[in-house]
Amino acid sequence: MAGAESQGRVGQAYQEATHLITRALKTANGEFRKLMIFGTDYPTFDGTCVRDYIHVDDLARAHIKALDYLIREKKSDVMNCGYGHGFSVKEVVEAVKRVTGIDFPVEETDRGAGDPPELVADSTKLQKRTGWEPQDDDLDFIIETAWKWEKIMATSSGGLLSFTLIYKLTKRSSLACFLLPLALPSPPRIFRS
Repeated sequence: MAGAESQGRVGQAYQEATHLITRALKTANGEFRKLMIFGTDYPTFDGTCVRDYIHVDDLARAHIKALDYLIREKKSDVMNCGYGHGFSVKEVVEAVKRVTGIDFPVEETDRGAGDPPELVADSTKLQKRTGWEPQDDDLDFIIETAWKWEKIMATSSGGLLSFTLIYKLTKRSSLACFLLPLALPSPPRIFRS
């Protein structure tokens, strides 16, 4: 999952950003000196890992469709959610540079332990059973919404403060927090994944 709500009201906030798009945007914003690419010798077209980045709005719509399915069919099921194609690390880095207009430093280093070359979801079952269709399958749009959110977070001390409090209250392993900065009229909202 990547990006932020398209109106800039809700986005990802991590104490330590590790996701590629967020890390690249924080590097473009000057929060990190350089972006590290872990591995350039994978059996992919450019040697870097390939991942299926789904926009958070599409994922939210998929969850709504899945809930409708559960209510209608009265049974649970397992369905993948994604776009069915991925982007390499190098493609994402180039897209972040293009969208932000910032040519930040990138350093290539050894692979991360256990990283598979490619992870792409097949959402055919989800689409057939629920009628879900992706609407935001565009890497530049995903990055634009995340960049908008990163700029809001960087200029909103209230948002950063609210994240610190929320993180302390909800600290868990593999917890992704989404929140609304206190600078906006509504209170913070958290979505866990």
